[in-house]
Amino acid sequence: MVRLKKFILSIFGFQNKIFNYLLIKYKKVSYETYPIVNGRLFIRGNGKIIFGKNVKFNSSPSANPIGGDTRMTIRANKGATLKIDDYCGISNCAIICHESITIGKHVKIGGSVKIYDTDFHSLNAELRKNNITDIPVTKPVIIGNSCFIGAFSIILKGVSIGNNSIVGAGSVVTKSVPENEIWAGNPARFIKKLDT
Repeated sequence: MVRLKKFILSIFGFQNKIFNYLLIKYKKVSYETYPIVNGRLFIRGNGKIIFGKNVKFNSSPSANPIGGDTRMTIRANKGATLKIDDYCGISNCAIICHESITIGKHVKIGGSVKIYDTDFHSLNAELRKNNITDIPVTKPVIIGNSCFIGAFSIILKGVSIGNNSIVGAGSVVTKSVPENEIWAGNPARFIKKLDT
């Protein structure tokens, strides 16, 4: 029974590898080294996507000990640029890029984090009534080197997170976080400085 289970899992793993490889080629994702993927990626849109060296994605609830309520979803709209730099580890997240999202080196992003550089819809109720005038505000998101974004956090448009900073689990980050600080809460607030 154990052998059968391992055999079935190996078949699914092989299928996922083929699927991911073809999807990355089809979407013209550029990379320094081919990413390590546990599970199946979902890549949407026609924007520019760049992966650095040794980027790792978990994309299934069983690939991460804390689980996750989504698979690894990346969307870069036409004209947008999404860059994930070297040695990043990202689990079961949704990264939606309408303009620009940059994630630095050695960043850890926990399960079910959401990163959005857009409001998705106009904040004006009258403009939202018509698809032609329902134009969202977009602002770049920048996550510095060696940051740690706790599980189930949301990073909103226009936010920069400084090098080495930590965002506590379940936080909603609405304004920029300086480097070497811990922020947490909804909305996220300064908790303390990190020892450097």
